[in-house]
Amino acid sequence: MGTGDTVDAVDTVGTVVVLLVGVLVGVVVTGAVAFAVALWRRRARALARAENERRIAESSANNRLSTVAQVMHFAIDSDPEGVVVVDRRQDVVLGNRAAHDLGLVRDRRLIQEVWRVAELVFGDGDARDLVYRPEQDTTRPSRPLFSVICRVQPLTSADDRFVVVFARDNSENVRIESARRDFVANVSHELKTPVGAISLLVEALVDGQDDPATVSHFSGKLQAETARMTTMISELITLSKLQGAAALPNPSPVSVDAVIDQALARSTATAELHGIELKTDGPSDALLLGDEALLVTAVSNLITNAVNYSPEETSVSVTRAVKGESVVIRVTDHGIGIAEEDQQRVFERFYRVDQARSRSTGGTGLGLALVKHTVINHGGNVSLWSRPGTGSTFSLEFPVHRQDAPCVPDTVPDQDVLTAAEFAGADDAKMNKRGSHGAPHPNTGNGT
Repeated sequence: MGTGDTVDAVDTVGTVVVLLVGVLVGVVVTGAVAFAVALWRRRARALARAENERRIAESSANNRLSTVAQVMHFAIDSDPEGVVVVDRRQDVVLGNRAAHDLGLVRDRRLIQEVWRVAELVFGDGDARDLVYRPEQDTTRPSRPLFSVICRVQPLTSADDRFVVVFARDNSENVRIESARRDFVANVSHELKTPVGAISLLVEALVDGQDDPATVSHFSGKLQAETARMTTMISELITLSKLQGAAALPNPSPVSVDAVIDQALARSTATAELHGIELKTDGPSDALLLGDEALLVTAVSNLITNAVNYSPEETSVSVTRAVKGESVVIRVTDHGIGIAEEDQQRVFERFYRVDQARSRSTGGTGLGLALVKHTVINHGGNVSLWSRPGTGSTFSLEFPVHRQDAPCVPDTVPDQDVLTAAEFAGADDAKMNKRGSHGAPHPNTGNGT
């Protein structure tokens, strides 16, 4: 092998060695770099995790503070009373939903009626009260809002820049007070009439004491007026007890059939006097839990009322029916009927559709109010269907009492309304004409 070949071989070996060394160095360097990168990434992740944990901890601390603020915000916002904080420029700083519902805030400014009082509070720091009538609220048709009472006072003695206004709906109190005044006025008027009549009758008796016919005539009228006043006072006492009682004190099982029989017996004399036929259906054997005397009076009031407002030679029907867990007693007449605008008020104390006719029949104006509250205190419902010129149907619905269930059901299903026309088409074969049932009972009907 020549010198040239040797040199070429050495060059080749050298090149290979260099390449191998280069590869080895590249591998080492790459490994070192990769290791360094991996180590850096591991440290970066650790640092990021630590930073994230720090931020979470800081965020949690901030959230706790924010939650307290939110609790205060929601507590104020859900307060049923209106709360408004206002500054000296009449701008609302804080106001809850009730304040807007009560008409206290309009366009983020306190309404003018309240702002005038707030200006006085800003001036001398003395708290003040006021009552205002908000604008008509069409969003609450079932709960008319017509009176709001407010308390206006400094927010704090340490800062005179703000005034706080507390407001609440006063409409129900106004309505109750108005009803109380009306009731007192009505009672005074209703008692004044028989008292005045008694006074005049006594004078007539004194003047005619030597005339037996005069004494007999005016004595009868005096007894009638005395009985009317006694009945009214008795019904007022009963009504007061019913309205004030949360539940019947000593309820007992009562036969629905017995209640209807006794009520018809009370009304028979009055019906015969007016030429009215009393009809009823067969027994139901149903029981309800309650006070038998109150129930008899309630049904008797409805029957007498129907008789007084029916033309002669017509009938008044009393029926009973068990529907599921309810028993319904209905009294239907074919009388003059009740106009729609009066139907919602006939259960009010002393309300009469026909004042003259009611007085002529001896009604006290309390009969239907007693019916309503008697039914309510027995856990039942009362409804009315009426059409002028056709007649009326009063429906009393009560929970059925089962012998193995001593407690009154919590709820009573909604009752169906049976019209007088349906009664007219009922099977007369099931109706029995009532005869005489004992001694006549004083007229306790309510003039509707």
